[in-house]
Amino acid sequence: MSNDNTPAKNAIRVRFAPSPTGFLHIGSARTALFNWIFARHYGGTFLLRIEDTDLTRSEARFLDEIMTDLKWLGINWDEEPIHQSKRFDVYRASAEELVKAGRGYREGEAYIFKMPGARVIEVNDMIHGKVSFNTNDIKDQVMIKSDGSPAYNFCCVVDDAYLKVTHIIRGDDHLSNTPKQILFYEALGLKAPEFGHMPLIMGADGAKLSKRHGGVSVEEYKREGYLPEALVNYLLLLGWSPGDNREIMSLDEAVKIFDSKNMNSVQAKFDLQKLRWMNGEYIAKKGSGELLPLIKEQLKVSGRGEGVSEELLLKLTDLYKIRMKTLAEFVPATDHFFGDNYSIDEKAVEKHLKPAESKAILREFTDRIEKAGNFSAASLEEMCRAMAEEKKIKAGQIIHPTRVAISGKTTGAGLFEMMEVLGKAKVVERMRKAAS
Repeated sequence: MSNDNTPAKNAIRVRFAPSPTGFLHIGSARTALFNWIFARHYGGTFLLRIEDTDLTRSEARFLDEIMTDLKWLGINWDEEPIHQSKRFDVYRASAEELVKAGRGYREGEAYIFKMPGARVIEVNDMIHGKVSFNTNDIKDQVMIKSDGSPAYNFCCVVDDAYLKVTHIIRGDDHLSNTPKQILFYEALGLKAPEFGHMPLIMGADGAKLSKRHGGVSVEEYKREGYLPEALVNYLLLLGWSPGDNREIMSLDEAVKIFDSKNMNSVQAKFDLQKLRWMNGEYIAKKGSGELLPLIKEQLKVSGRGEGVSEELLLKLTDLYKIRMKTLAEFVPATDHFFGDNYSIDEKAVEKHLKPAESKAILREFTDRIEKAGNFSAASLEEMCRAMAEEKKIKAGQIIHPTRVAISGKTTGAGLFEMMEVLGKAKVVERMRKAAS
C-alpha cells in the first residue's frame, strides 16, 4: 500500500457486501478475505451488508450458499448482517433530504443528485496512492430509481455511514464509483471512509477471469475437493506479499504478519496449476483421520461409498494423500479397491498386458505370490526383485503388467502397498484373468 497512515487499533470497521444473485465469486471471496484480515490484524470489526436491492434476482438460496462459503473459508462476522431490501424507506428519506437542500431534483418518481461542475475530487487510495477525478466527466447521479429502489452508489453511502465503516477495501472495478460516493458523503454532511482498491484477478492469459481459467465460484472449488486452507492461502497471494518469498501460511499466521502497506497494486493472475500444487501440499500434511470425512463425502457423491469400511478408507488415504492435488482425484485413483467395476486404461492394457512375454511374466509372478505365506508389501517387493534377478529382466517388466492387471492404471500408490491392501485373493484373481 502506498498510504502510510496506519489505522488506529480497535477503531477499524470494514464491511463485505455480497449480492445474493449468484454464488460467491472467487474475486468477491478475496475481497471478503482482505477486509476480514484487515479488521482482525488491527483489532477491528468485520461486518456483512447484504446488497439485495434487486428483488427479482436476489434469492435466499444464494445468500445461504454465500454465508456457508464464507464460514467454510474461515471468515466470520461480528454483528448481525443488514439487508438493503429492508431499508428502502431510509434511502428515500435521505434522498428527499438532499432534494430539499437543493442538492438534487425529481424526475417523476426518481430522485436525482445534481453533480457539481468543474471540481477535482482527489482520493488518497490506500493501494494506488493519489487518484484524481473531474466532476465534469460525471453525469448527474440517480439516488432513487423510478421503481422506488435505491441506486447502488447512493444506498452504499447511506449504509456505510449507518454502519460507521472506516475503511472500504474492494476491487478496482469500483474505483470510478468513489468520487460519486465521496460527493454523497459530503452532501449528507458525513465523513468519508478511507478507500483501497485491489486490482482485479485475471486469468493466466491476462484476460478477465472466466470458466475457461478454472472455476469462478467458491462453491465449485469446494465441490472439486479443494481445502479451504489452501484456497484462502492462494487468494492471499493474489493481493498481498508477506515477504521472504513465503508462500505457505495459515490464516492465523497471515493475520499476525499482515501489513496493509504490502498489498499489491498490480493485477493478479490466477494460476490454477499453482493452486492445485498448494492444495496438494495441504492435503499431504493433513492426518488421514482429518481427511476421512471429506473422503467419505467424495465417495458419497460418486455413489461408491456403500459398505466401504473406515479401516480401508484410512489405509487408502494414507497411501494416496501425497499423490492428490484435489480430493476429487481420490475416487478415480482408488476405484479398483471398491469392486471389480473400475476404469481401465485400454492403452496400458495394450502395452503391458497384450504381449505374450508380459502374460508369461505375469503368470509366473502370480504362481509365486500365490504360494507365498507372507503377503506384506515388503515380502511382495522382495519376491519381485528376486524373480527379476533370476530371470535377468528389469523389475519394471514385472511391476508394470502387475499394476495394470490389478488396477487398470499405470500410476497410483506403490504397487506392493496396493497389493497388500487389496489382499491376496483379489490380487491373484485379477492377475490370473489378465494373464489368460
